[in-house]
Amino acid sequence: MKILVAEPLAKQGLEILRAQHDVDEKIGLTPEELAGIIGEYDALLVRSQVKVTAEILAHATRLVVIGRAGVGVDNVDLEAATKAGVVVVNAPTGNTVSAAEQTIALMLALARKTAAADASMRRGEWKRSSFTGVELRGRTLGIIGLGKIGQAVADRARGMEMTIIGYDPFVTADQAALHGVTLADVDTIIATADVITVHVPLNKATRGIVNADNIGKLKPGVMLINVARGGVYDEAVVAKALTDGKIAGAAFDVFETEPPAADNPLLTAPNTILTPHLGALTAEAQLRVAEEACEQVIDVLAGRSARYAVNAPLLTPETARAIAPYLPLTETLGRFAAQYIRGGIKTLTVDVAGDLANHDASQLTAAALRGVLADATSERVNLINAAFLAKNRGLTVNERKTNDAGTFAALVTLTVEGDAGKAVLAGTIANGEPRLVRIDDNLLDMAPTPFMVMTRHQDKPGTMGRIGLILGEAGVNISSMTLARSTPRNDALMLLAVDDEVSDAVAVQIRNHPNVLDVWVIRAATER
Repeated sequence: MKILVAEPLAKQGLEILRAQHDVDEKIGLTPEELAGIIGEYDALLVRSQVKVTAEILAHATRLVVIGRAGVGVDNVDLEAATKAGVVVVNAPTGNTVSAAEQTIALMLALARKTAAADASMRRGEWKRSSFTGVELRGRTLGIIGLGKIGQAVADRARGMEMTIIGYDPFVTADQAALHGVTLADVDTIIATADVITVHVPLNKATRGIVNADNIGKLKPGVMLINVARGGVYDEAVVAKALTDGKIAGAAFDVFETEPPAADNPLLTAPNTILTPHLGALTAEAQLRVAEEACEQVIDVLAGRSARYAVNAPLLTPETARAIAPYLPLTETLGRFAAQYIRGGIKTLTVDVAGDLANHDASQLTAAALRGVLADATSERVNLINAAFLAKNRGLTVNERKTNDAGTFAALVTLTVEGDAGKAVLAGTIANGEPRLVRIDDNLLDMAPTPFMVMTRHQDKPGTMGRIGLILGEAGVNISSMTLARSTPRNDALMLLAVDDEVSDAVAVQIRNHPNVLDVWVIRAATER
C-alpha cells in the first residue's frame, strides 16, 4: 500500500513503514497540494502542523488510516475522518518520561533558583547569598492528576525522598500507593503541599484549579508547576501572587495562549521559570511517538486493531439500526453517574436488556466508559481503546446481557461502585427519544438534557417551590421536572431539567435550605 508522510518523522519510524509498504515523504505541502494527491494514498502520517480537514478528507478516497506522531489530534477533523471510515491513531505514551523529567527539572530549578543565578552570573555578578535555595527532601509534593505522567513524576519524586500526596478521582488508594502516593482531595493539596504540579486535561472541571478564590489558601512558600495544559492555573492570579510575594515561585511550560502574548503577566512576574512547551521535546520522545504511530498504521493497514485509535469505528448497517440510538444515551448515563457518585469509580457494570441483548454490546460499554471518563482524561474513549484505558485507570468493567427488560423493549443500566458508594442509573429509547427511567431505587421518566439539577430533600410543603424560586432568582429556567419518593412526607428525589448551567453559588443556596439533604449539578452534554 502507499503511505504519505507529510511532516518530518524520526528515521526509525520511516523504516518501520518502508519494511512493508511504499512510502513517499512530501514535506511542506500546501492544503491544496495535499488535497490534490491524497487520493493516491492508503495512509497519512502527520505531526502537529499539517491540518487534515474535511475538505482534504473528501479527496481521500483510498485513505484507511491517519497516524499522528504525538498526543493531541487537534489538527485532524475527527468527525470527518470517522464519517469517511478513516481510523485516526495517535501516540499518547511516547512522551510520558520526557514530560515527567521536565516536571522534575523545573521543580529543582525553582527550588535552587537556577535560572536567576545563571542570569546574575552572566551579568558579571557573584551574589551567592541572593540565591539561597531549599531542599526538596522531606517536603510535600502535591500531584493533581495521576495518569501516566503523574505517576511517572511520583516515581521520580520518591527517589528525592519527598512526601507525595495526589488527587485523581479514577485512581484507587491501592494504585496510588504503588507509586508512593497518598490520596487527598484538591483542597488538602492546595493547603498543605510545598510543591504542586498538575497533570490533567483541560476541561470545565480542571480549568483554574488555582484561582482567585483559593490562591490565599496555598501554603506559604509553595511552588507551582504546569507541564500539562495552559489554563489549568489562572495565569493572571498566579502572576499577581508572585508579585505580592504570596508564593515562592512558578514554572510554566505551557500557556493558555501559545506563544504567550507580550502582555502575559507571567513574563514579568518575579521568581518564574518559563519554557516554550518543551515537555515532549526530547530526541527520545520524538523517536518513540514516531515508532508508536507508525506501528499502529501498519496494524490498521493489516486489518488489526490499533491500540490508540482516537475515533470510534463506523457501525455496520445492522448494528447501527439497533445500537446507534442508544450510544448517546449510554454516554449520558455514564457522565451522569460519574458526577452523581462524587468519587473514584472502581467498578462499572453495563447491563443490556431486551432487544439490545441480541447484539454485540461492546460499543455500548465503550460509550458508558466514554461518559464515565469524560472529565478524567483527554484521550477519546472508543471501542478500540476503551478496555485499555479502563485497565490503565484501575477500573473494572463488567458487561451483562439479559432478554428480560421488564416493561421496556430495551434497557441499558449502569452500576458504578467506588469509595463514595454505589449508584445505579438506567435509560431507554421511547418514541425515538432518550429517557432516564431509574436513579438507584427511584423510578422516573424524563428526557436527559445538557444541564440538570438533582436534589434529595425532605418531602415537606414549600420545599420544591423554594428550590424553584432560588433558580428563578438566578435566571435559570426549568424546562421539566420529575419527582420520586418512597412515602409521603419522607425523603424525595427531584430531578430538574434546566436551560442554563447552574453555578456553584446557586447550588450552595439550594443546599443551605433546611429541608434539602443534598444537591447535584449535572452537566450531561456529550462533548465531541
